[in-house]
Amino acid sequence: MSGDDDSSGWQLTESDPGVFSELLRTLGVPLVVDELWSMDPDGLAILQPISAFIFLFKYVAGSSDASGGAGGAFDPDFPGFFAHQTVNNACATLAVVNALGNIDTEMGKDIKDTLEFARELDPQSRGMVLVSSLFLREAHNALSPPSVISLDGLNLPKRTEDAYHFVVYLPVAGSLYELDGLKPHAVRHAPVPSSGDWTSIAAETIQARIATYPPGAIHFSLMAVRPDPLPMLQAQLVANPADEVLLARMAQEEEKRQRWAFENALRKANHLPLIHALVGALAKSGGLDAAVAGAKEKMRQRRARGQDMDED
Repeated sequence: MSGDDDSSGWQLTESDPGVFSELLRTLGVPLVVDELWSMDPDGLAILQPISAFIFLFKYVAGSSDASGGAGGAFDPDFPGFFAHQTVNNACATLAVVNALGNIDTEMGKDIKDTLEFARELDPQSRGMVLVSSLFLREAHNALSPPSVISLDGLNLPKRTEDAYHFVVYLPVAGSLYELDGLKPHAVRHAPVPSSGDWTSIAAETIQARIATYPPGAIHFSLMAVRPDPLPMLQAQLVANPADEVLLARMAQEEEKRQRWAFENALRKANHLPLIHALVGALAKSGGLDAAVAGAKEKMRQRRARGQDMDED
């Protein structure tokens, strides 16, 4: 969950597959994250094998019942890795780390050593270890927009904003689990086949959860964590260099990574000097007053319609 208080230096991050994939790359993990627009079997089959789902939803305080909520049950004896969220704004990275603690994959030395150390602790202590890890916080904050303007000390009225939260769904020890750092225990939802596709069961569970929101609600995002397909595609192309299907898939993956790199570069940049230069140029050309007047009129109209200032 994201919030202004008790962030302990952890900044807000976007729900974007490029951000999560870059985080995994920084941690030395050969996995990528892809956004899902549908949970139908054909759409999931394209991304297989899927290691975990990361689910973003609008957080409603007190929405979970004492047994686990959303059709599941708390499992105090969860056999895998589960850490609590102990500071705000860290839920995105915590979701990734909770997933990594239960996925058999390569990973960098820092995150591997941290997980091995924390594995012997209770969930609350694990959460404290994770948020105290400097390398993890730096990797998390690396793709957050730079804070170039501070509103501290202005005594501006506080506004109530919607809070969003990340959780993980993945199979552990023959069952589908939900790992939510704000809950006391991992939530066991349903058994999954020892061999075969677990994602159809996860899709049903997530769809049931979405159905608890009002019809038409769009406060969700779903992403799939999976092995990086590039090495496999490259190996297949060595054996079949003229395969058009493989060439098309390779081109799609490379284009996606170029887009991620461009968008992540924009996230890291300080755009304030550019904005200052553009406003200065607009003032010199005599168009600043008209632009300000137009912006004020647009804001007046939006307030008349009851829209929030952050919607556009």
